[in-house]
Amino acid sequence: MTTRPRTTKTTVPALVLLKAAAEAAQSKKAVDIVGLDLTQLQGVADYFLICSGQSEPQVKAITEAVEEKLRLAGAKPWHVEGLSRRWMLLDYVDVVVHVFHEQTREYYLLERLWGDAGSVDLGLD
Repeated sequence: MTTRPRTTKTTVPALVLLKAAAEAAQSKKAVDIVGLDLTQLQGVADYFLICSGQSEPQVKAITEAVEEKLRLAGAKPWHVEGLSRRWMLLDYVDVVVHVFHEQTREYYLLERLWGDAGSVDLGLD
């Protein structure tokens, strides 16, 4: 069993990574972009970014844009899952990015599951 690192090797603050990921997702026309603040909860990360694409190719494009933008910021994902292109997860330890196909997001309802989390103003238009 692989243990989860306590933090990533990047010096970029988690909130900065979250907002950069949101900007990258928006650049690929992601919909319903939501930031959740898990810092006050016993969560698996400090922040979640949840967004949706309207097709599997769009989910892939959003994921690739997020990975590229965060790589340029000096962050590398600790773990990536979701080769089905219906739900991609990019785990940066302090920030976890969930890119869903719209129908898959409706099924899992992560926002409701983490309903005690506060929302984050992502500064998007």
